[in-house]
Amino acid sequence: MNFPVEKLPNIEFKLNEPLSKYTFTKTGGNADTLAFPKTREELIQIVDTARVNQVPITVIGNASNLIIKDGGIRGIVIILPNFKKIEVSETKVTAEAGATIINTTIAAQKAGLTGIEFAAGIPGSVGGAVFMNAGAYGGEIKDVFESAEVLLPDGHITTLTHDEMNFSYRHSTVQDDGGIVISATFSLKRGNKEVIQEEMDRLNALRRSKQPLEYPSCGSVFKRPKGHFTGPLIIKAGLQGKMVGGAQVSMKHAGFIVNVKHATATDYMNLIHLIQKTVKEKFDVELHTEVRIIGEDKK
Repeated sequence: MNFPVEKLPNIEFKLNEPLSKYTFTKTGGNADTLAFPKTREELIQIVDTARVNQVPITVIGNASNLIIKDGGIRGIVIILPNFKKIEVSETKVTAEAGATIINTTIAAQKAGLTGIEFAAGIPGSVGGAVFMNAGAYGGEIKDVFESAEVLLPDGHITTLTHDEMNFSYRHSTVQDDGGIVISATFSLKRGNKEVIQEEMDRLNALRRSKQPLEYPSCGSVFKRPKGHFTGPLIIKAGLQGKMVGGAQVSMKHAGFIVNVKHATATDYMNLIHLIQKTVKEKFDVELHTEVRIIGEDKK
């Protein structure tokens, strides 16, 4: 069923909108309806209207660790770039779901707060980072997370604590219950601004030297298998540089797949499956995707 946009005339919607305009891979089919709520009230109205009309809801964050299939997404897709306020109080930083993690770490540094430096180069949104317990360089969101305001599928807003989020590797409870993160509060410690900045600069330099930031990509494609590192496994399998369509296993970091020549999401999916099949056959190691894959296949 189509979302009845005419019932919410004050909210910004785009119909049959190409999601390739929003994903870091520059791939993906169309959203039947894409919504840009500006306030919590508008977000609740969208969720309530979708529920009453039995329209499926999909929320995408910064779409940095996401593959949207070429058939696009039915129902309504919600994106939260208008939810970007970041506030600092004592040793806590509260950021709305659409704020970037990078800007959140900058706000913490300016306030002389330490603990979240590991996330200084993660390109995702706060909502997405909480949703998937994003991590880098030995740190994870769960390490600094205190609580989150979450809009439940029934239209009520609740606050979930650290324990209630059930964090694990690239997982949180909101992946299971359909909740939408509205904002998150991170508990940090006081530190030296210069030292914090130096660490952020060091990690960002490391990221630039090791990751293929010059091409569109979906970030790290696979979860790290127990006892192994993904990149070396893919290299040993002889797949570094391998192309399917316009998608290529990065020559800079084999754990990344980059869009080098107008790739489609189907190119990405086919290359992912080839990597999984080859690594399983050669080393008996199963690679599971870290990147979130959503949407429908192209008919």
